[in-house]
Amino acid sequence: MNAARLIACHECDLLQRETVLASGGTARCRRCGATLYRRPPASVDRALALTLAAMVLFVVANTFPIVGLSVNGTLVETTLFGAAQVLYDDGVWPLAGLVFVTTLLMPLLDMAAVTYVLLPLRTGHIPRRPDIVLRVLRHVTPWGMIEVLILGMLVALVKLAAIASVVPGIAMWAFGAVMLLLAAAASTFDPHDIWSRIDIARSAASASAPAGQVSASAPTAARAGLFVCHDCGLLSKPASHAHEGRCPRCGSPLHFRKPGSIARTWAFLISAVILYIPANLLPVMDTSSLFGAQTDTIMSGVVFLWTSGSWPLAVIVFIASIAVPMLKIIALIFLVLTAQLRWRWLPQRRTRIYRLVELVGRWSMLDIYVITILVALVQFNALATIKAGPGAIAFGAVVVLTMFAAMSFDPRLIWDAVEPDHG
Repeated sequence: MNAARLIACHECDLLQRETVLASGGTARCRRCGATLYRRPPASVDRALALTLAAMVLFVVANTFPIVGLSVNGTLVETTLFGAAQVLYDDGVWPLAGLVFVTTLLMPLLDMAAVTYVLLPLRTGHIPRRPDIVLRVLRHVTPWGMIEVLILGMLVALVKLAAIASVVPGIAMWAFGAVMLLLAAAASTFDPHDIWSRIDIARSAASASAPAGQVSASAPTAARAGLFVCHDCGLLSKPASHAHEGRCPRCGSPLHFRKPGSIARTWAFLISAVILYIPANLLPVMDTSSLFGAQTDTIMSGVVFLWTSGSWPLAVIVFIASIAVPMLKIIALIFLVLTAQLRWRWLPQRRTRIYRLVELVGRWSMLDIYVITILVALVQFNALATIKAGPGAIAFGAVVVLTMFAAMSFDPRLIWDAVEPDHG
């Protein structure tokens, strides 16, 4: 193989030739179908423009109220930060922290990191320490959940409409625009392309070849004795008899496989299974009003939406808050068990299951955002108040634990069993 054009698939470890793509093209692994890299048109200009626009609207979205609730002439409004603050003041600080991190902190870090990297490249310069910033970007991106927040707002509006007059705020529209802009920016931002630009700039400055050129004749990186960096994608040779190292391009820790992948995945899954029971049995909301007190579980919230005529939202909430967490746990147990037992059958389908689990896991946060908005707005003292229940904390923990489980699992273990030396 051409030593300068080797690339390894992050999901099955297959070594392949890196080819020049047409503008807008996508390279996929020929064995498992995973996306290897893309070539978005005008990637730097478009991604930078979209991200800067999203940052401006993000400020607007967090300055103005997202929604208001009017009862007997009394108007209660809240910003997203204010909603998280209400949860914190009520003593539900784990939930407040989760909402703050996934809807405010992580999206802000994501936009700041993209801007930090792209702005110097746009002017023909290399950003300082792009390795650290791109590594941070890779880890924070899965935790930014603006799109899930938008759907949560819509569900909350339906529930609030049964209580009082709802007044959508400017921030709701701003968050919707931020969601669209971030999605568009993500589709044009490709780390592989960014690292290629940085390598070219560094090579021109130092008049040397890019670091990390390797050659191999084995079909996979591990069998060829090569490390693949999950942060920058570079292949490199380890020191003699070493099972770990550092990426020569970005400095990330390198391993042939994620250390303790099976054990850590099991630990997160067992914790999620234990918490899944109280998450569905304990109340997620406690409502107090002139007519008495009422507790709501996740399922009772689905029933309310269904009986009030909002059956499409009832179906969405049921899928996102009940079916998805359960199916995700079952799918991950299946994947980690088959990898541990080194089953050889249907590796392509098992890899697709893993891909799907990573894709849908974040949508389980839907109910958490619905609860956050309801708790923040329904604060009418003697008339009616809503507080988050213990089930909401357990449910938030389930979502986080299953996401950690998916991140801990190494899909390359699925394919290790089908290699000839494991027959």
